[in-house]
Amino acid sequence: MRYLVPLPVVMPLLGAALTLVLARRPVAQRMISVGVLTITLVVALLLLLNAHWHAPLVVRLGGWPAPLGIVLVADQLAALMLAVSAAVTLCVLLYSIGEDQADPGVHAPVVIYHPTYLVMTAGVTNAFLSGDLFTLFVGFEVLLSASYVLLTLGGTEERIRAGTTYVVVSLLSSLIFLTAIALVYAATGTLNLAQLVGRLDALPSDLRLALHGLLLLAFAIKAAVFPLAAWLPDSYPTAPAPVTAVFAGLLTKVGIYAIIRTETLLFPDRRAAEVLLALALLTMLVGILGAIAQSDIKRLLSFTLVSHIGYLLFGVALASGPGLAAAIYYVVHHITVQTALFLAAGLVERRAGSTHLDRIGGLARVAPLLGVLFLVPALSLSGIPPLSGFLGKLGLIQAGVSVGGVMPWLLVGGGTLTSLLTLYATTKVWSLAFWRQPRLADPEEPTRLPRLMVGATTLLVLIGLGLTVAAGPLFEVSTEAADDLRQRLPYVRAVLPEGKP
Repeated sequence: MRYLVPLPVVMPLLGAALTLVLARRPVAQRMISVGVLTITLVVALLLLLNAHWHAPLVVRLGGWPAPLGIVLVADQLAALMLAVSAAVTLCVLLYSIGEDQADPGVHAPVVIYHPTYLVMTAGVTNAFLSGDLFTLFVGFEVLLSASYVLLTLGGTEERIRAGTTYVVVSLLSSLIFLTAIALVYAATGTLNLAQLVGRLDALPSDLRLALHGLLLLAFAIKAAVFPLAAWLPDSYPTAPAPVTAVFAGLLTKVGIYAIIRTETLLFPDRRAAEVLLALALLTMLVGILGAIAQSDIKRLLSFTLVSHIGYLLFGVALASGPGLAAAIYYVVHHITVQTALFLAAGLVERRAGSTHLDRIGGLARVAPLLGVLFLVPALSLSGIPPLSGFLGKLGLIQAGVSVGGVMPWLLVGGGTLTSLLTLYATTKVWSLAFWRQPRLADPEEPTRLPRLMVGATTLLVLIGLGLTVAAGPLFEVSTEAADDLRQRLPYVRAVLPEGKP
């Protein structure tokens, strides 16, 4: 099974090279891209089953033993993130193919879209599998380099302006991350995560805190944690619908994944717990207050994206087994549901000609399926029982109550208020865009929705519903992953031959 571990990185890169060579054959490009992501999804599911039933799979590239060589590690957390990201990227790819078939070359030039999309996928999977800080940095840079191109597809003034902001913020976070890597190596002599477990523990507490703060700052920018999230609502809504969807679903979660990995494996002493709890509360409230003030669906969803990052940070900051397990489950839920909502917003824009709430209405009557595709993930995001959003939030609230203390209780109250305000924001979209009298520009000749776009969105909505049906097994995987993260030794023993950091 070890040979499967590098495939989620290697396959997209090979696919990107092939699609670039076949730039003048769009049909071949589409077939290769879909095939590559399908194989990646199957491999990710196999890795998840192996990690759940057996032990983490570790591959030492080039045969070099850790910590000398590059190590890829597929434990339960990494494999779970691989599986959900592969499912989401495949659905978004199918959506974008349907969009391009309906309007060839208008939204995303197919010549560069497929290679860049696959490179971005490789960067995401590389980040999840990384067994050392520098390989994690490389994964971030690969996905960010590809995202620059995807964000500015079409070269419009609005997209270039948004892309410039995105580039500046991303380069700043990368510079901070690279500085932290240099300091960690200077202090410990290694960047291997398993080996850092012992060496960071041996450092003076003030030095550990400084290294901890730098890494956390870099990842917080990438994850759009308040007050470092102002760039996101201005950047994401300008991109083509499938690009916005995959960005919203995945890119910030790579930052959250890095926070989970480092907070549990490298810095388990909880010295930053109070700060993380405060940031989680502010991220929730500021994000959702920004959402309810919006009159454009895509900007509103961008602010809810920021807001719900606070829930993920809440579970990590609690540093308890139930809190971490609920956070992992909520990551899976949020990737799926947020992506589905942005795909539905793309369908709204195509059907009504706009996503501005003052210009549209009556979509539930003229496009009832579209209404369902928006309503189901919106209710899940709002935490309506028995959907996955409710289950994830309930797990986080229960974990906060069990930990106790002033800040956890404030987070419980803030999370409940944020959930109610999320329901208000999504209800506003429903009542204005779907429920009131039609305001379509030409209701006699409405724009038809391509079947592949609708099918891809439907598939992702069904996957979101599947998270509710399979909540028991998924919470079991999340709980075991959380236990392994908190114990640290299973990871160290899997990576280091001698089992000692």
